[in-house]
Amino acid sequence: MKEKSKGEKVVYFVRHGQSQGNISPVFQAPDAPLSEKGGQQAKNIAQRVSKLSFEAIISSPFERAQQTAEEIAKMTGKKVEYSELFVERVKPTSIYGKSFTDGKADRTWREWNESLFTPGMRIEDGENFDDIILRADKALEYLYNRKETSMVVVTHGYFMKTIIARVLLGNLLSGEIFRNIRKMASMENTGLTVLQYRGGFEEAPAWRLWIYNDHAHLAD
Repeated sequence: MKEKSKGEKVVYFVRHGQSQGNISPVFQAPDAPLSEKGGQQAKNIAQRVSKLSFEAIISSPFERAQQTAEEIAKMTGKKVEYSELFVERVKPTSIYGKSFTDGKADRTWREWNESLFTPGMRIEDGENFDDIILRADKALEYLYNRKETSMVVVTHGYFMKTIIARVLLGNLLSGEIFRNIRKMASMENTGLTVLQYRGGFEEAPAWRLWIYNDHAHLAD
């Protein structure tokens, strides 16, 4: 097997298992745990990840990601590190746990959702387009600067799509382009996405998408 040259990295991104918030008619909060199905999905991805070679597990501290990462840790004997860089898009706290049928919460969510594609627009204390793009950049820089050459990162669907869009499009990524990516790119719970940092045939080293949303471990 060819050795990685200095600076080359492989990052295995795992979306958390299905959460109670994914299947409940409420605006999901950070403390939403895995559902029964999500717990089994976490065990399945842990079994699969145990066959990979990696040096560290990094996870979002949100409960659903923590529980998924802990299953991987149990299977591999690795300790989980937590980083706020990998949390899901941050909603306005006023809507946490509110029903989708709550008129005020629904209006706030719709306005906030628009801010995720509109530079400079902000709704309450929720993240906006500028915030989440900056956080994606910081997350990639953080991974590049770590000493490990192979890592597992347990994160969330929306934020994972943000990282991928930034890797593929760089500064060409606009709010409207990202709106379309968000709508058209699906991601399964515990889907495995892989980024490599390496050079190309004629290109300088950069983050490159290698595998997207591989969920063969969920097959019946």
